[in-house]
Amino acid sequence: MEQTMSQWDLSYLYQSFEDPAFRRDLDSLKQDGENIQKLLDSDLPEEKDKLERLMQAREALTAKLDRLGNYISCTLAVDATNQAANLADDQLMAAYTALEPLFSGITRFVAGMKDLEGAIAGSETLSACAFALREMKENAAHLIPDQLEPWILEMQLSGGSAFSQLRDKLDSTLTVDYRDEKLPLAAVRGKAYDPDPAVRKEAYDAEIAAYAKIELPMSYCLNSIKREAQTLARARGHASVLDMTLYDSRMDRETLDALWTAVREALPDFRRYLKAKGRMLGYENGLPFWELFAPVGSSPRTYSIEEARAVLLREMGKFTPRMAEFIDNAFAQRWIDLYPREGKTGGAFCSSVHELDRSLVMTNFQGSFSDVSTLAHELGHAWHNRCLAGLPYAMIDTPMPLAETASIFNETMLSYQVLQSCGREERLTLLENGLMEATQTVVDIYSRFLFEQEVIDTRADHAMSVEELKDAMLRAQEASYGDGLQADARHPYMWACKSHYYSSGYNFYNFPYAFGLLFGKGVFAQYLEKGEAFVDDYCRLLRLCGSARIADVAASVGINVHDPDFWRSSLAVIRKDIDEFCGLVS
Repeated sequence: MEQTMSQWDLSYLYQSFEDPAFRRDLDSLKQDGENIQKLLDSDLPEEKDKLERLMQAREALTAKLDRLGNYISCTLAVDATNQAANLADDQLMAAYTALEPLFSGITRFVAGMKDLEGAIAGSETLSACAFALREMKENAAHLIPDQLEPWILEMQLSGGSAFSQLRDKLDSTLTVDYRDEKLPLAAVRGKAYDPDPAVRKEAYDAEIAAYAKIELPMSYCLNSIKREAQTLARARGHASVLDMTLYDSRMDRETLDALWTAVREALPDFRRYLKAKGRMLGYENGLPFWELFAPVGSSPRTYSIEEARAVLLREMGKFTPRMAEFIDNAFAQRWIDLYPREGKTGGAFCSSVHELDRSLVMTNFQGSFSDVSTLAHELGHAWHNRCLAGLPYAMIDTPMPLAETASIFNETMLSYQVLQSCGREERLTLLENGLMEATQTVVDIYSRFLFEQEVIDTRADHAMSVEELKDAMLRAQEASYGDGLQADARHPYMWACKSHYYSSGYNFYNFPYAFGLLFGKGVFAQYLEKGEAFVDDYCRLLRLCGSARIADVAASVGINVHDPDFWRSSLAVIRKDIDEFCGLVS
């Protein structure tokens, strides 16, 4: 019973892959597409009427794709070899590829309208998604030529999308030889948090050895996905993959440059923290990679899931009782799949089922405070989804940098509340937990950005070998971690470990995390200043994330993301924790 309750419930989507409702929805996609094509080809006298019907059809189709996609992808996330799910995934991807030109067709129709603003002003349906329609008009300039789009999309099925799927299969099915056992990769990586240093070192060695089994196919996956990204950037009229990513993120280069300027200035502070932690653990020349997540303090606490739930309800409820009620409901209705198991992919995520106002959260909970913080993080995403409830699908497309706002806010809130009432040893432990996560989100993310930029630049010339990828990863870690990490004890396979590099269609899925951490801390500072009066402002900000450019969303709470001083002020909050941690260590 406990095992069942620890796994998420997908039955409100479909009962099974044989469920008549599932087959009906999947099989009807072709007809849905034909109906939209007829609308596009029709000669309705009023442009407004035609656009209303197109947007209504788009809304219904997107809701259906949302249900199907969540059921299939969430099944595969916890059961990678499920044959029925894999078959359905292939069918859905083929259907989506056939439908994508229709979405582009709607965009082209919008761009060609004689009086878009008049249509928006004269229609309740269209005014509800006015931002999305105006963005479609702008996006039309970056569409692949309509004669080529169906062919390019179909080729992606056996290109980037296929390599992304292969990467997930390699990761979720890899078993690691650890102490005469064969364990899932996620379970072995989780031992990095173990209080026993021998366990941490042996797990690291076993993990590194295991990657040799999959390094070659992983390198092919990465090279192929990034080469495809370069082709798509050119086809869409962007100067580079980074420019394409920033455009899709509703973010400008000025914001990214301001962010990285402040981050580079702050790297010496993070290295101070790493060396201080290293001295605690008996290392004089920086921290070896396998100790990055080592718990510190005299008695690092572990949590049962019931204790974790109680902590979240108590501490997050201090922000607003609505948050506690929301989290309790997520547990009660089994929105969460908790524990690692064979066939389940590593990491954690939250997926929205927008039409039904529910979310699905996957974690690999093993009892550390970091795992509790991860739950708070993913449930922050779920809260963000709740704030978007009731909006048209066209208005919930939150760009990746803003997508981390609520999750980081939750993490910061949890840490802040817990630190208010703990003694020295627990304070040391919790400070270290927060700094450990911040180091990953700033320092490690910066290394991932540098690495991905090099892979993309090099891939224009040739496919990088396994050795080249490992070397590039180590050089990126040198540039970010510096002497905070031991030079001979880093992680050359982080490129194989992190799934974000392999997300076809989502390149540079790294800087959004650094943006999200520092932006979330800036928003949290607003809450500390304004208190309960800020709660509704915060929820409105989250609701705005899918219907404005990043700079405008930030400005709604008085933040200028073009100014490096904003990012410096957020990093100063982390620096204060580093100073206190180093003082406690001394």
